Amino acid sequence: RRFSATTSTKMATMMCSLPTVMPIAAKAGRQPTMRSRVARVSAKPTVARQFAGAAFGSNVLSKSAIKRTSLALRARASVNSEEALPAVQPAPVAKSAALKVAPAVLAAAACLVSAGPAAAAGATIVAADTAWILTSTALVLMMTIPGLGAFYGGLVKKENIVSVLMQCFACCCMISVLWFAVGYSLSFGTGNAFIGDFSKVFLKGVTPLSVTGTIPEALWALFQCTFAIITPALMIGSFVERMKFNAVMTYFALWMFAVYFPACHWVWGGGFMSQMGVLDFAGGIVVHITAGIGALVGCIMLGPRKDDSMAVHNLMLTCLGTGLLWVGWYGFNGGSAVVAGADAAFAVLASQISAATAACVWMLQDIKQDGKSSLLGACTGSIAGLAAVTPAAGFVGPVGALCIGAISSVVCRFFSFTIKEKFKYDDSLDVFGVHGVGGFVGTILLGVFGSPVFGGFNAVPILTQTSIQTAAAFFTVAYTAIASYICLKLTGAICGGIRAPPEAEAVGMDEYSHGETIYVESSPAPTA
Repeated sequence: RRFSATTSTKMATMMCSLPTVMPIAAKAGRQPTMRSRVARVSAKPTVARQFAGAAFGSNVLSKSAIKRTSLALRARASVNSEEALPAVQPAPVAKSAALKVAPAVLAAAACLVSAGPAAAAGATIVAADTAWILTSTALVLMMTIPGLGAFYGGLVKKENIVSVLMQCFACCCMISVLWFAVGYSLSFGTGNAFIGDFSKVFLKGVTPLSVTGTIPEALWALFQCTFAIITPALMIGSFVERMKFNAVMTYFALWMFAVYFPACHWVWGGGFMSQMGVLDFAGGIVVHITAGIGALVGCIMLGPRKDDSMAVHNLMLTCLGTGLLWVGWYGFNGGSAVVAGADAAFAVLASQISAATAACVWMLQDIKQDGKSSLLGACTGSIAGLAAVTPAAGFVGPVGALCIGAISSVVCRFFSFTIKEKFKYDDSLDVFGVHGVGGFVGTILLGVFGSPVFGGFNAVPILTQTSIQTAAAFFTVAYTAIASYICLKLTGAICGGIRAPPEAEAVGMDEYSHGETIYVESSPAPTA
């Protein structure tokens, strides 16, 4: 129903005469403790002004505005239940307008009278938060298809690019089905300290009215699905050019049950790590350490390629893939705040600073070693910085992000070159050296640079938090290594081995596994 501008102004004046409070914004996040997210007190508009603005700002009396006002006024009444409410002096309005406004005013008055503690606890969906997580979900999905596929595809020999793209795409499809069938329930179901339960299989009980924090639970499940997709997909970089397609998919399926679902529950689903105070903002432990160790075990068991040189066949494709990953990381880290506000802004800011710093430091190391900078080095360095800042993105300030980026660049480069050459394992595209080591370094450095001493937002003492983070990181490494080894053994038994035959490596995995090639060589035109 529409009102004149004069009537709207008068009604706003009347409603603004109500006593008001400054509500505290409760941030919703993955971690179950207050320590897991930065508690920020923000000055909100008064409840009465929120009502007037929502109901009359556009001259339309909205049902959603009345609903939001009712909930806000209930919360206000529960906080000040012992205070007497002063009489409201109605402003003079036209009779017809008063009749139209009466239902809204009576509804608000009824809320003030009948509000109880239960009303304040009701969960509501915040449109801004929902919009941001919808956007973040799309960004994180883009990181796998096409971002990761392009990044890895440009680094392999041209006879193997289809196999890389196909593995990324097939991984996305298979993990999506597993996640919605049982993965979400095993990760976020109540369960016990180690694993969830089957209470939400096939999203049982998830309805349009289900809310997680301030977003629909269906969206929360979808957002988390994109994390589940990219984690095993990261491991593809260690298996390229020699692992059978059916073995890759079987390993991923087994690995999700053995590693990812439990790790997700430990940290984000209320498991034992969250109970001991472990912080992991967006997946340093859950995503990067697990994927890095799973990739390392896989490449060792596969053995080296016949030609294990880094034969970059399309650097432009790799650079474009890096850009997609970098932009997607805004949703990866920023979306993990689960709110559209300062937490998300600081997470994105930290991601940008860490990635840029790590790329600069990597380029400087290239110049020192080879006398010139490298585009591949810059791309690799930026990914290392992003992986390292992932667990700390919401807990560190700009200074901490810069330090994490610089340190991770040096450490990841050392593992990707010196350690890999020393121990002779063929981590083809440096999944362990960049993601595994980067996630490990960032998880531990969170305890240091998350402190207010370095501009961070974590109030736990540095030594205490760092000890907790270190213990969690080492436990995850050990558990993932054992579980990955068992999964690969089972995969070999199921698939008749995990490595493609020698002739497949000779002709390329594209032709052997899929009968397709990415480049079609045209035959020379016949001469007259």
